[in-house]
Amino acid sequence: MSVQELPEGLMFYISGLQECSYLPDRQQLNLFVDPHAQMRPELYSVLCEMGFRRSGEFVYAPRCPSCQACLPVRVPVASYQADRSQRRNWRANQDLQARVVDTRYQEEHFALYQRYIAARHEDGSMADPDPEQYQRFFTASWAETEYVEFRLHGKLLAMAVIDCLRDGLSAVYSFFDPAERKRGLGVYMVQWLIAEAQRRGLAYLYLGYLVHDCRKMAYKARYQPLEAFRQGSWQVIETKQTERREKS
Repeated sequence: MSVQELPEGLMFYISGLQECSYLPDRQQLNLFVDPHAQMRPELYSVLCEMGFRRSGEFVYAPRCPSCQACLPVRVPVASYQADRSQRRNWRANQDLQARVVDTRYQEEHFALYQRYIAARHEDGSMADPDPEQYQRFFTASWAETEYVEFRLHGKLLAMAVIDCLRDGLSAVYSFFDPAERKRGLGVYMVQWLIAEAQRRGLAYLYLGYLVHDCRKMAYKARYQPLEAFRQGSWQVIETKQTERREKS
């Protein structure tokens, strides 16, 4: 991973200040890769290794002038150590069947996504999605994206959306049937992706941004060891979850 791998003349743009998506009373600023640039999977891999992420076709990284709360994080999958709760979660969901499928629109997938959003984000910007928004959010014309279905006796319970990178998998998004909340399907899907990255001979699972003070983004600290991209390099980070593991 190196800045030298970026194409000469690749342009970046700073967004305007807007209300922060994660922390109240703060504003956010994002650095965007030129949306007209000739993006391709290899270039996106380099950018992910520099702390960038995508939302649909747009590739961005937080560049807030007075806040560094958003940490790009990844799990080195060969070193992953599940805690007691994660091991219990893994065993409890061994009755699920996982299958990788392409990103062709399917009504069954969208219906599951609608139920999830209605239960988890009914009053946010993601509320009341339509099929076009759904596809635009998850896919990019240049990305190597896969959907992973998780089924129980044929019934679709959960899905993970992933991008395939040169050194790992990037977890774009995951969603599940709200009626199956007790299964801990979000935890299980992260663990399954860690195992899948190992199976494919890849080094990392990229989890996007960890925000310690945001409940919906703080869960990523549970997957240990965890690396964060800070000051131009990936570094293993200590978290409150790490401290609790050491004491237990």
